[in-house]
Amino acid sequence: MAQKTVNIRMEEDMKTSFENFCKATGMNISVAINMFVAKVVNEQRIPFEISVDPFYSATNQKRLGDAVSRLNAGKENEQAY
Repeated sequence: MAQKTVNIRMEEDMKTSFENFCKATGMNISVAINMFVAKVVNEQRIPFEISVDPFYSATNQKRLGDAVSRLNAGKENEQAY
């Protein structure tokens, strides 16, 4: 079967960590990515849970904004947090 090249971009430190993991498990990045893609195609799903980081929820962002407002107004100090 013909092969195609896929280029991806990622942070340098993430790539280095991933490369180190792959080497430790006897793979290279290409093998690991191909394993991931094969699993996705075979199962027709992402093979792990994907969720939103609760830090960015509307409720938490409002709470953080309120805290910043109180700090800026001098009603509290940083040590309260």
